[in-house]
Amino acid sequence: MIAIGNVLLSDEVIQEKFVCDLSKCKGACCVDGDAGAPLDKEELKMMDKVFDKVKPYLNAESISEIEKQGRYVYHKEFGWVTPAINGAICVYGIKDKNGIVKCGIEQAFYDNKITWKKPISCHLFPLIVKKSKNSTTEYVNYEPREDHCKPGCALGKKLKVPVFEFLKEPLIRKFGKKFYEALAATATHLKTKK
Repeated sequence: MIAIGNVLLSDEVIQEKFVCDLSKCKGACCVDGDAGAPLDKEELKMMDKVFDKVKPYLNAESISEIEKQGRYVYHKEFGWVTPAINGAICVYGIKDKNGIVKCGIEQAFYDNKITWKKPISCHLFPLIVKKSKNSTTEYVNYEPREDHCKPGCALGKKLKVPVFEFLKEPLIRKFGKKFYEALAATATHLKTKK
């Protein structure tokens, strides 16, 4: 376990290798799960703020589902999440011409329609962040999906890219640059100790 401030990270964050391989997994993390993507309370306002700019990227089924369920829903186990269609694909998921599911929110960001990339839980995946009951500590665990993430694990090993390096941008977005620098320094220190 690695402790940086009030954040506890599993050792796998620096020990394991991972590089998302969308051409092989086809964006399965946006399709398969127990619920939609977890949302921080602050992100609910952002979902409302960007929705009109994201809506043109969504298909009719997604828009219909959002009209029924809302832009986000409360799940008794996971808290606020994005809605899912029939318990499967996230309503913000869009398929490209190659059948790869991507994020409509993220596409609007890439097209400079909005300045918010996507929910942080999506950006950090396959890292899962959970808060302690009293919200003073955050736990960060590496939890790739056993079946869907195999290509990403294989590509990470092939390219020798540690999880924390692949997820540098979202880790800085979530915890800040100083946090990331401390994590990178810890990884270097532990590597030299071997």
